[in-house]
Amino acid sequence: MKHRIVVLGAGYAGSYVAGTLARRLSPAETEITVVNAEPDFVQRLRLHQLAAGQEIEAPQLADLFEGTGIRLRLARVTAVDPERQVIAVADAGGGGELSYDTLLYALGSRVADHGVPGVAEHAFNVTGRPSALSLRERLDSLSRRDEGGRVLVVGDGLTGIETATEIAESRPGLSVTLVARGELGAPLSAGARRHLRQACDRLGITVLEHTSVEAVEATRVLCADGTALASDATVWTAGFAVNPIAAAGGLEVTENGQIVVDRTMRSVSHPNVYAAGDSAYAIGDNGRPLPMSCASAGFTGRQATDAIVGRLTGREIANTKLQYPGNHISLGRRDGILQMVDDEGQAKPRYVGGRKAARIKAGILKMSLWATSHPTFGLPKRKHRLAAAPDASAEKAVA
Repeated sequence: MKHRIVVLGAGYAGSYVAGTLARRLSPAETEITVVNAEPDFVQRLRLHQLAAGQEIEAPQLADLFEGTGIRLRLARVTAVDPERQVIAVADAGGGGELSYDTLLYALGSRVADHGVPGVAEHAFNVTGRPSALSLRERLDSLSRRDEGGRVLVVGDGLTGIETATEIAESRPGLSVTLVARGELGAPLSAGARRHLRQACDRLGITVLEHTSVEAVEATRVLCADGTALASDATVWTAGFAVNPIAAAGGLEVTENGQIVVDRTMRSVSHPNVYAAGDSAYAIGDNGRPLPMSCASAGFTGRQATDAIVGRLTGREIANTKLQYPGNHISLGRRDGILQMVDDEGQAKPRYVGGRKAARIKAGILKMSLWATSHPTFGLPKRKHRLAAAPDASAEKAVA
């Protein structure tokens, strides 16, 4: 019987791991299945552009995995049972269960409402393609009005900054306000903060700092200081949360639901379960948890792949670098900020801004899409057979 590998999620982490495993493991001895709710690959890093009105490529997963031997199951994951080693899924046919021998959990993250009333009912977000398209439709309707409209972006993290600047540049007829809980761009260097403020001024974005939102209503947002901000479209970008499925299934997770893993991305509670991307609580080489990001998805995905291949074939497990080099922030299509960080995760004094930073960010996005669309490129053609039992050397990984 073949060793059954099931990959949950086909985002940046899941697609990469599935394709790499398909190239490195013998198809005569392994069976790889990818479970994903949508039929296409979502460029999550560009969903704010999609919402603003730009056309963003969405390759079909069936085309992406063509010729790899990977089985694609279009379904929504509803439960994980690590004791029975089965996954419950729902699809148009009613769903069912999938059994696995090795599981790679990469379901990513979704918008976090932090318990704020009205977010789910009245706010838009850019964490998924359907939600980004819903926001786009709303912006289209506002742009057609003679009086334009008021767009309120709540959250001054990278997603909030990119969303506010993209909408302001693409739709100059709309009034855009960015609500920041603290100082705008606080994690950036002093020079980068000045650059960010200048970009907001240039694009006509109103910035409200040190403002906490307590409720979202259909046509306004209520702040902690009693202020009511009128809004025709409220975009919630105040953080991310992971799906509670892992916690409900009994896997050891953190308070926010991320799966606790060891240095090789293996679950500390269930050794045949691995996690990568936003779903994994992974400690970087600097001793700090890796942030939810595309870069972290790449590093954790590579480490999980090396660990799975090593343990199944009896080879020593190589350690992938686990680091977070910095932030690449787009400020519309012609401006940006490239802010590198030190080993402590603090912003370095120097930064790159303007068109050069925008071109670097565009190159990163293009490279990420190409790498995901060619999951087996550059890998050796020789496929490893499975070991009768994992060799002891396969457990040698630096903690």
